[in-house]
Amino acid sequence: MGKKEVPSLVKDEKLIQRRREEMVKAAVSLFKENGFHRTTTREIAKASGFSIGTLYEYIRSKEDILYLVCDSIYDGVKLRLQQDINGEDSGIQGVERAIAAYFKVMDDMQDEVLVMYQEAKSLSHEALPYVLKKELEMTAIFEELLFKVVKQGELHLSENEIPAAAHNIVILGQMWTFRRWALQKIYTLEEYTQLQLQQLLYGIKGA
Repeated sequence: MGKKEVPSLVKDEKLIQRRREEMVKAAVSLFKENGFHRTTTREIAKASGFSIGTLYEYIRSKEDILYLVCDSIYDGVKLRLQQDINGEDSGIQGVERAIAAYFKVMDDMQDEVLVMYQEAKSLSHEALPYVLKKELEMTAIFEELLFKVVKQGELHLSENEIPAAAHNIVILGQMWTFRRWALQKIYTLEEYTQLQLQQLLYGIKGA
């Protein structure tokens, strides 16, 4: 599934990137406050600092902006995660550091992640499969880490169990955002991370 192309009337790639970054930042704030359907392209243009005519030089529709929001968030999360995971880390400690880094990214990008998952249902049939593929690519990072640790004999997971464990890691990071109204009243990020690491890697019974 290739990346969805969003046509632009502007030819300057650097200018396109800068303008679209401004749109994404404005749209995240507006979508969070008003939701996707109640936000207008005129409001996004105003919050971005340019006219509605200028906005339509870079996108065709509000749905294009939502796609750019989702694409930007996934790229941001993946880049941060790859930067924070030291390629020299190995063993169970390397997995722990990777999970902690991912939870930190989820904490730093709470609003963006919340908006993306709330509004992804409004993506077009063309765009949604690509966005879901990005989710699987993020999960695959943890699958690869877990596979290496299993191969080293530090974790005992079957080949069939590794994907489920990787998906669990991704969901638990997202849960810090989705249930922040409850969890962040009980735990700091560090406390939440340590609790989930204990349960993920050693089991609820602490075995």
